[in-house]
Amino acid sequence: MTVTMTAPRTRVDPGVVPSPPDPEVPEKAKRRRFGAEDKLAILGEADRCTEPGQIGALLRRERLSSSSSSSSLVDWRRQREPGALAALAGTRGPKPADPARVEAERLWREHQRLGGRLAQAERIIQIQGNVSELLGIPLDPASDHEQRAT
Repeated sequence: MTVTMTAPRTRVDPGVVPSPPDPEVPEKAKRRRFGAEDKLAILGEADRCTEPGQIGALLRRERLSSSSSSSSLVDWRRQREPGALAALAGTRGPKPADPARVEAERLWREHQRLGGRLAQAERIIQIQGNVSELLGIPLDPASDHEQRAT
């Protein structure tokens, strides 16, 4: 006896060219994030599950993989304890910068920049004094102040 396997036949309309599937694969899949309300809703549904397989169906419906989500449910249940709602809503990543600290750092950088400019100006003035001394041109500091005032 010989058994032959054939590919399933698909209905193709004449004159219509099927488009090939998109070969591009996303570089990295985006992880789903759950807010505090989402976590509480999923936990509430999980707590109401009484029949075998209901939690698995819930996890599939919520698109949670069964291996990681069971530990997520355990973690979320621990965090659900009184006063832990803030932990459920906690954000990941770096904490926002303190505005006072940001301003202090900006002022420090400006102070450093202005200090460098002052040192450069003092060197230029010293060189100008040396040049005028070498050329025999007397500098009268009092006349400089009078010229600036008028």
